[in-house]
Amino acid sequence: MMETRETLLNELGLIEKWEKEQKGLWFWERLTRLPFKMLDRFTPNFIQEKIGSLLDELGSFIQTGGQYLASEKTAFQLVGKKAGRTIGQFSDLEAVHVASMKQASFELGEQRKKAAAIQGASTGIGGIFTLAIDIPAILAISLKTIQEIAIIHGYDPNDKRERVFILKCLQFTSADVVGKQAILSELAEYNSEEKSREVISQIQGWREVTATYTEQFGWKKLLQMVPVAGILFGAYTNRSMVSDLVETATMLYQKRRISERLEAQS
Repeated sequence: MMETRETLLNELGLIEKWEKEQKGLWFWERLTRLPFKMLDRFTPNFIQEKIGSLLDELGSFIQTGGQYLASEKTAFQLVGKKAGRTIGQFSDLEAVHVASMKQASFELGEQRKKAAAIQGASTGIGGIFTLAIDIPAILAISLKTIQEIAIIHGYDPNDKRERVFILKCLQFTSADVVGKQAILSELAEYNSEEKSREVISQIQGWREVTATYTEQFGWKKLLQMVPVAGILFGAYTNRSMVSDLVETATMLYQKRRISERLEAQS
């Protein structure tokens, strides 16, 4: 049996509460935006180039998925376990409750946070010398995690529209208050053809769209440049980055799926 309208509305209320909480930035979040302005002065050129290369890789992801396209199998198995049924294709997800999708997303998130922490700690051992290895690795974990959350909710990352939505999730985690509100507005009614075309046309300037993400990435990686201490910084920053991504992607995909089901019931 599918959820009742009341259940869906209750879940939607929780998401709207979360959205309101995103309106404020903690003092620490404001403070940590400052170091990036000093990045050019203190960060070696090869690290700056590696961070800058994220833009090219994100652009490639939007167009084709590149090396970052995720497998459906893991996501299907995870949500199937939570739903108590076998999921072999996207159509099977129509009968899965959004609560099961949310549980599967957060369980996936716990797995990915551990992997990200281990990755950050291992590359933090050598400080600046191993930082270049960590940058593409954490990007891969981030993109694949959001894609799997998309699949869990019944959306196919092979569709360019979904890759645009995924990039918006990535951008949301590092945006300021104004940016977050703008993204929420852009993604409202994303399933409508007109709205999705509008967002896709905006994302053609993806270098500007991803600027906030690379800035936030920059200051977090700056802390990881300290040898030995970089182990702690690396583990913490990678885990926190993936944690934010999981929460954002889960909430935004939950909202889309719930909105669709409420519309279908009306």
